[in-house]
Amino acid sequence: MAEQFYLENQAVIISVSGGGSGLGIASLLNGNTDIANASRSMKAEEFSLFHKSNIELDSFVFAQDAIAFVVSDQLPIDSINTSDIAHILSGAYENWSALTQSNTPITIYGRQSNSGTHDYVKSILGIQFSPYAKQMNGNAQILEAIKVDRSGIGYVSAGYVLEGNTNGIKILSIYTDQSSAISPLDASAISTGDYFFQRPLFQYFRKSEYTKIKPFLDFEKSEKGAKIIQTCGYYPVNH
Repeated sequence: MAEQFYLENQAVIISVSGGGSGLGIASLLNGNTDIANASRSMKAEEFSLFHKSNIELDSFVFAQDAIAFVVSDQLPIDSINTSDIAHILSGAYENWSALTQSNTPITIYGRQSNSGTHDYVKSILGIQFSPYAKQMNGNAQILEAIKVDRSGIGYVSAGYVLEGNTNGIKILSIYTDQSSAISPLDASAISTGDYFFQRPLFQYFRKSEYTKIKPFLDFEKSEKGAKIIQTCGYYPVNH
C-alpha cells in the first residue's frame, strides 16, 4: 500500500516496520509512528496511557483478516473443529493420535505475547497457550517451520498463504458444532461473517495528526486501495 501510494505521491515517503500490534501502539504513544496497525482492539490499559498523556486517538477499520491454521501436507487431516484447536493450543492434546491415525507428538508454532494475532486466538478460543508453544517472530517464520515439521500446527494471517506460498503445507478448513467446514480462503464466507477466525484490522492514529495522514487513509479506502488489499489476501471493507 505504501509503495503504491508513493508512486502517486512522491513527495511523501512512508516507512513501514513490523513487530506486532503491541509494539505499534507503544510507538504511537511514544511519538515514533503516525499510524499503528493493529490486528486487535486497543486494550483498556493502553487507552489509559494515552489518556494520561492527553493524547486523543482516532481509528478506523481498513480491512478484514482471516486466520488460517496450517499443518504439514504430510499430516492426514484436512479440517478441524474449533474445540479441537483449543485442546491442541492449550496443551490438552499432545499427540496427533487424538485426531488422526498419526502417532506423532504435536508441535505448536505461534506468535509472541505482544502479537495481536496471539491475543486474538487466545481470546476467541478462551484458552491459555501451552507453555511449550514455540513463539515465532512472524507469519513467514511459522510457515517455514511447518514446512519442515510434519508434526507442527501454526496459525497465520490468510494473506500469507496465497497461491505460490503453500508448498509443503496444508490449510485446514474450520468447523464448529453449529457450522460446516469453511476455508479461510473462502471470500464469500468472510464477507458474510461465517468463518470462525476472522477479525477487523485497525489503524490507530492521533487526532492531531489526521490532516497529515488523511491522503494515505483516503488512498486505502479508494478502489485502488481495495484492490491492493484483495491482492494481498485480505478483505476490503466499505466505508
